[in-house]
Amino acid sequence: MRPGYILLVASAFACAGDSAPDTSADTAFAGVQARGHEAMGVDQYTSGHRFEPLPDGGRIELQRDTADHAGVETIRAHMRAIAARFSQGDFTIPGFVHAREVPGTRVMAERKAQISYEARELAGGAEVRIRTTDAAAIAAVHEFLAFQRGDHRAH
Repeated sequence: MRPGYILLVASAFACAGDSAPDTSADTAFAGVQARGHEAMGVDQYTSGHRFEPLPDGGRIELQRDTADHAGVETIRAHMRAIAARFSQGDFTIPGFVHAREVPGTRVMAERKAQISYEARELAGGAEVRIRTTDAAAIAAVHEFLAFQRGDHRAH
């Protein structure tokens, strides 16, 4: 065999290893989806999340992708509960769903008196609108939303 051919074959095998699927990321996402289903009461694969930063805080939206009246009502109840818990500085649900302390939540809990949370119904679910004028709280809310967006793959 020629030396150039061996190098070519060795390179092909090395590159093939680089393109192998990252199953740990898929396993982590599946875990988030399963714990999210448990915490929120609706199938995460047939529901859409949106995490939007805004100048005065942001918003979390969750809506069903399918016609499902019971699922919509479950989402609305969940989002009302989230607004109430977050206003008390309780971020245990996001911690459970993501199996870790979620970035931004420590500051959001410390500054709970400077942040308001309002649940509002949407056609296919609900949203929680987060508002504050406190600069540190805004930064924490944006950090929280960015993490959520990435972990839920809701880009």
